[in-house]
Amino acid sequence: MREEEAPDLPAARSQNPEVPRQGQRSFLHILANTAVANLTTSYLWFALTFWVYLETENVMATGIIGGAFMLLIAGFSMIFGTIVDNHRKKSVFVFSALVTAVAFALAGLIYLWLPTEDILNIGGWQFWIFCLVILFGAIVEQMRGIALSTTVTLLIPVERHANANGLVGTVQGIAFIITSVFSGLSIGLLGMGWTLVIAIAMVVITLLHLLGISIPEQEPEKEEGLTKTSDLRLGFTTVMAIPGLFALIIFSMFNNFIGGIYMALMDPYGLTIMSVEAWGITFGLASTGFIIGGLAIAKFGLGPNPIRTMLLLVAIMGFLGAVFTIREWTWLYVLGIWLYMMLIPAVEASEQTVIQKVVAFRRQGRVFGFAQMMEAAAAPITAFLVAPLAQYLVIPYMRSTQGDERFGWLVGQGQARGIALIFLVGGLIMVVAALLAMGTGQYRKLSAIFQAESPATPQEASVANESEDPSK
Repeated sequence: MREEEAPDLPAARSQNPEVPRQGQRSFLHILANTAVANLTTSYLWFALTFWVYLETENVMATGIIGGAFMLLIAGFSMIFGTIVDNHRKKSVFVFSALVTAVAFALAGLIYLWLPTEDILNIGGWQFWIFCLVILFGAIVEQMRGIALSTTVTLLIPVERHANANGLVGTVQGIAFIITSVFSGLSIGLLGMGWTLVIAIAMVVITLLHLLGISIPEQEPEKEEGLTKTSDLRLGFTTVMAIPGLFALIIFSMFNNFIGGIYMALMDPYGLTIMSVEAWGITFGLASTGFIIGGLAIAKFGLGPNPIRTMLLLVAIMGFLGAVFTIREWTWLYVLGIWLYMMLIPAVEASEQTVIQKVVAFRRQGRVFGFAQMMEAAAAPITAFLVAPLAQYLVIPYMRSTQGDERFGWLVGQGQARGIALIFLVGGLIMVVAALLAMGTGQYRKLSAIFQAESPATPQEASVANESEDPSK
């Protein structure tokens, strides 16, 4: 098959129509293992962010860390997707866990070797070495997310994909809760050193557990005639061959532009209005919305058109993001985060479910990697722009008499009104974008392909006809 041809979509609908119980048990084991791995990397990630902000009180520092994290994900996602497609899924999980364990252990050695004041100097190389080693370990762990999405196709019947994706969202929510609570308590009570020790121990445990999991899978199908370069960009060519899929990914990318605002400023807002221990616990309680949202999808699915479901929920998320800091009330912030997080699993599961149905299994890793690259690239751009804008312009302006007189009626009074104003504008942009997307032709095309009994694009129909007529 030529590189530019679209995959044969019917093969993507169910890798194993009659999934054996062993496969479903393996999926649950992998899901639980990935949940612990996500917990561990998020635990250390949150802890690093809390620690740096509390020691430096610099919003720009947290923005740099967050932006670098997403930028590295964008840089490696296409490579990760290609690795996932070309290797057995268990090998990918084990490789990811091993590299993460080595990176975290190296970060522990750096922490022991370098003085703390040097590490916390954001203008020095020590700060960048320490953060980048931790970030690299967390980045490689993201490969597991791509592999897990393809494992849903491998082990779960097509009619249960949305439910399985909802279950994935549930375990991610559990990791969020435990992470946010323990990261705050860990930094507040134990410090960064013991936090590193706990993270290293947990990632080693997941590695040992992985070695005992059996995944019923065959050697990945190799596609002939591909160079390393064409193999790497196969995710892009596959996406472009399916009408509307590129538009869906672009919308998710734009959504992440707004998400970068929250990535850069949510922790500083919470740490401004409460202590680190209280913020960790509060964020953990609010994150129960993630679990409830994931369980709802696991039980009820996403409806006949997950794309429409996603756009409607993104509009609601934009509204929540605009108003949950409209006043400096802790209960409003917590409630807004809870409702916002309750919708995240459905939005993420919608995109995953569409890709799992309309993309052939042998190319799903690369498509998921391409989507992750595009979406991850958006957030750091916003974070790098918003963090200095907030630190040096909006926050000081809103703390001035002039800023209070001009916008105080809108966002109230308090120390974090500058962040609240940025959240308000970003949320309203998200609402408008989601509503406009629902009126596009690309939305209607992809919806029709997804809802077809045997989805196929014009390119795929041509390929199928050629295979049936040997004379062509």
